[in-house]
Amino acid sequence: MKIAILDDYQDVALRFADWDALGAEISVFTEHIGDQDELVRRLAGHEVVVAMRERTRFPAELLRRLTDLRLLVSTGYRNAAIDVAAAREQGIVVAATGYIPHPTAEHTWALILAAARGLPAEERSVRDGGWQIGVGIGLHGRTLGLLGLGKLGSAVARVGQAFGMETIAWSPNLTSERAAEHGVTAVSKDDLLRRSDVLSVHLVLGDRSRGLIGAAELALMKPTAWLVNTSRGPIVDEDALLRALRGRTIAGAALDVYDTEPLPVDHPLRGQPNTVLSPHIGYVTEEVYEVFFTDAVAEIAAFSAGKPVRLLEE
Repeated sequence: MKIAILDDYQDVALRFADWDALGAEISVFTEHIGDQDELVRRLAGHEVVVAMRERTRFPAELLRRLTDLRLLVSTGYRNAAIDVAAAREQGIVVAATGYIPHPTAEHTWALILAAARGLPAEERSVRDGGWQIGVGIGLHGRTLGLLGLGKLGSAVARVGQAFGMETIAWSPNLTSERAAEHGVTAVSKDDLLRRSDVLSVHLVLGDRSRGLIGAAELALMKPTAWLVNTSRGPIVDEDALLRALRGRTIAGAALDVYDTEPLPVDHPLRGQPNTVLSPHIGYVTEEVYEVFFTDAVAEIAAFSAGKPVRLLEE
């Protein structure tokens, strides 16, 4: 059996699980392969592919060309980059691994705190021989808005409450009773946008959430407010966000996710000063990688033995 592990940027997948137990030939790809023809060429002969989250897309046209593929393992229990129905039509089993949500909630706070205190610029100043260059903001008494109050949103809310922030939230199906269970006030979407000093996005990307925050929504935000996104880039209209950042109609954006990943070298966000940018590392921790790759090995072993596997959610 030949196994391909895709997008292992840090070249660490093999140390987080006992891959030798599979007795297979394993190819690890540390660089992202964006060209579909090249990806087909590189994956020829591989019966199993382990896909790291949504770093590589698997649309129907690609799956039809991967004629040797029998098992596609997605790290995590959701993957919008895989056309699961098309995979089934091709006789490809699409399996999922477990996931731990709290590291992304922790990283959300890394971004919020970095934005509030201007840490990227202050850190550069110290390294360049300088000293204080800006004035930060405190979070106590300010309003944290959650766009989504599921596992991640509610975890972020608890930390905000510990900082003494008022916590408010909106999502399409959020009720006042459900919000109150987390000590959060449910509000309308417009109120969320108007009142938040920090607006943090915690929705799953889908047809209803794609482009949910566009020019009209950004225009409702305070000029002193920060937008934080550790969910998925396309939930926020990137062009509208860039216009808001350039026009200073919001204070800034702290982002871990983007429309195109890896973020192109010449992307305008890289040169936008009122941003805090990280390379989609919300889930990139040792604990999460242990779950991802240990489960991936278990899914491959189960598949090889003809036993049921944990199927990916559509």
